[in-house]
Amino acid sequence: MSIFKNLLKSKDTPLHSYADFWQWFQANEAEFGALVRKRSEPAVLEEHFFNPLSEKLGELKDGFYYLTGMYDDDTVELVFTPDGVVKNIVFVEELVEAAPDIKGWKFTALKPALDIKDVSIGMNDYTFNGENIFFYSNENKDFPDEIDITVVYQDMNEEDRPMLTNGVFIFLDNFLGELNFATKIDEIKIVGKDEAEQELVPIGKLESFLIWREKEFIERYEGSRYDTDNDNYAMFEATLENDKPLMAIINTDLLQWENKASHPWIMSVKIQYESDNQGLPDKPTYELLNVLEDEIIAELKDSEGYLNIGRETADGMRLIYFACKDFRLASKVAHKVLQKYTDRLSVDYNIYKDKYWQSFRRFTMP
Repeated sequence: MSIFKNLLKSKDTPLHSYADFWQWFQANEAEFGALVRKRSEPAVLEEHFFNPLSEKLGELKDGFYYLTGMYDDDTVELVFTPDGVVKNIVFVEELVEAAPDIKGWKFTALKPALDIKDVSIGMNDYTFNGENIFFYSNENKDFPDEIDITVVYQDMNEEDRPMLTNGVFIFLDNFLGELNFATKIDEIKIVGKDEAEQELVPIGKLESFLIWREKEFIERYEGSRYDTDNDNYAMFEATLENDKPLMAIINTDLLQWENKASHPWIMSVKIQYESDNQGLPDKPTYELLNVLEDEIIAELKDSEGYLNIGRETADGMRLIYFACKDFRLASKVAHKVLQKYTDRLSVDYNIYKDKYWQSFRRFTMP
């Protein structure tokens, strides 16, 4: 049985690169592999494999998880996963790409897609498989490029709805694979058969449906680019519920662009700072925030598919927004730049899918 483990931070001497990690792993792989092959007790695996692995991965970066088990009679598989967190996908991919060839081991980035015949999830007295799960697509004329699906679980009941919904998500994660499940679907709703509003399609056809929609999307927006050099920016002012001011500078021309869906990934960079000035930064902090923002903008160019929508500042926090053609480079740049400022500011970022930039409707609504 595969074993799931949350990777913990380490406060010991940190590793500095993927190469450092794999050098450490190679020095210990014989013991690790033996523990998995002989199916050691969970407590033994925890102490002698999971804890050391967790510690060393945590030294590289937060957000790594893993699954391990026997791939075949002779090979131990170690699957690295960000547990569905989009901003961490690229780091998992890079870690595995840097892995050396080690006899008796198979390293995999992200949980792979499985043949639907091999996917059957048991949870309490319920089963989730290709025979009792269906779907249909919801079309919205205002958002034609969104992939909005309703998934129907045949044995849904109200009392166990939260657990059953979770079971369906686990099934989809295994059937579609982690990358597809995390990135290909914009909206998803789980319902019972009596709640369905359209003809049911066997869940086994979902993969081909997503491939078709993705191909259609790429063809529609291939080559879409936007030049922000001559755009107009507007300043917005508001008052928060605590009576502190909010100030925003937004590229209003960009928000009118008809091809928003070509840049479906929104990156929000969050910077917290201390302030006695009604929540607004003092001059040195203001200048530091601008330097940080300029560093990110310098690496995420609009000509390469990364559009700076603007920023808002209030109550000790600045939020900087980018619309991105892809999430991988954006995540790497944000992580690299923000690491330089962790001793002076509290910094973080998030990446989520929003094909029609609905997150910013408050800046366009009359």
